[in-house]
Amino acid sequence: MNLQNLEDSDYPLVAAWLSEPQNSRWLRFGPGIRTLEPLTLKLMVRRGRHMMRLFSAEDGGPPVGVVALSDIDPEFHTATLWYVLGDTAHRGKGLTSRAVSRLLTEGFNAGLGAVNAWVVDGNIPSIFVLQRNGFRLIGRQRMCHYIDDRPRGRLLFDLLASEHKEHS
Repeated sequence: MNLQNLEDSDYPLVAAWLSEPQNSRWLRFGPGIRTLEPLTLKLMVRRGRHMMRLFSAEDGGPPVGVVALSDIDPEFHTATLWYVLGDTAHRGKGLTSRAVSRLLTEGFNAGLGAVNAWVVDGNIPSIFVLQRNGFRLIGRQRMCHYIDDRPRGRLLFDLLASEHKEHS
């Protein structure tokens, strides 16, 4: 598994992954925003409040997903984690969990003290990724995320720098 910075040519691929219905239904990037345009992604990364990495199955192989720390707050040393496995042929292989682990190491080494994440209740693969990386369930938001016009809750998780252990 390999992590790499995004190049200009990578943003359309990531935007395409985010816009796929099987991915976009679980996401929210702001009021009414479930997908992002390539230019928006590029601006997010350039502003420095977002750390985004592509991951691949093997060194030099094509990217299969993206992991990100967003809303990085240098004053409070916090960020929000999100991730998408774009190539579903790699589902169930642990690649996303390993990519998350490496990105967390990078973020904590850069000075973050805590990372939070939320997952729509029922998104079992995503819950597993967080649990495998040591995140703790800290709460629940009820009926706040709609999929197919049906309300669902969000599970809230967090991880402190002192709790993180990188795994391979």
